[in-house]
Amino acid sequence: MQRQIICAGLALGIGGAAFAQPVRPAITSVSHLAVYTSDPAKAEGFYVHDLGASKQPDPENPTGTRYHFSLLQFVEVLPLPAGSGINRLDHTAFNVSDAEGMRRYLMSKGVAVPRKLSRGAYNSQWFQVKDPEGNVIEFVQPPATPPAIADGGLSTHIIHAGFIIHDRKLEDSFYRDILGFRPYWSGGMKDDVTSWVSQQVPDGTDWLEYMIVGTPDTRGIPATMSQANLGVLNHFALGVPNMEAAYTSLWNGDRLKGQVDARGQQSVPKIGRDAKWQLNLIDPDGTRAEVMELKAIGKPCCSAFTASDPEK
Repeated sequence: MQRQIICAGLALGIGGAAFAQPVRPAITSVSHLAVYTSDPAKAEGFYVHDLGASKQPDPENPTGTRYHFSLLQFVEVLPLPAGSGINRLDHTAFNVSDAEGMRRYLMSKGVAVPRKLSRGAYNSQWFQVKDPEGNVIEFVQPPATPPAIADGGLSTHIIHAGFIIHDRKLEDSFYRDILGFRPYWSGGMKDDVTSWVSQQVPDGTDWLEYMIVGTPDTRGIPATMSQANLGVLNHFALGVPNMEAAYTSLWNGDRLKGQVDARGQQSVPKIGRDAKWQLNLIDPDGTRAEVMELKAIGKPCCSAFTASDPEK
């Protein structure tokens, strides 16, 4: 009898291990934003000459190009598909410690995932899912020893990426409840209307920014939205420690040519509602590249910061 009890206990232990819930792997940083271009040559001029990125082949898509700002962060530029309309955003990606572990974790949470990972150069691995509103999100396990990337002299850190959403609560059910993103800051053009919600990855300081449009019951790109406005909302940000030094480098390198604001005047740095210096630059198809100081100069509007700023 005692032997049977012991065997039953071992069986329960084995069964319990077999049905243990997968643990979420670390989500450490923004990996990249993938955008479309209607003119690859102009896009290359913007990302290489103006922003200082390093042009590299694209192991995910042979028709695309990667513009690296560091070993593990880049903008992926893809040819504009037929019938894409005004949309220039393909997907947003985050670096993870274990892509297969993340795939299994999301599957355990009821998220639709591919049957296997995609693999590329230097043993990089990735897969894509859709968030509750249909935005394509990619999780990337970077190679252990990626090739060296030259420093372009402006920024080596994509500190955040943002895209339009409609239903904050619905999106939180994925990014916060399942993935563990942490609140960072929220605000808008008016103190009492929240239009921008920033939440950091759970294991780093980079963040995702909801750009809230429409109402919670709507989806997709609003019919009245222009390509220019959509490109401002679907964006990425390069962190810099000092805006004056960054702007000086852009000015002296003749890297601001053609960058004008809505009034037709030269784009210049300004202090955003989050009290951080920022400079908005626009790629040839309208995607905004925001250059942003890492730390606020004082008290932001609307809400306090609730997590640590990037350090570099």
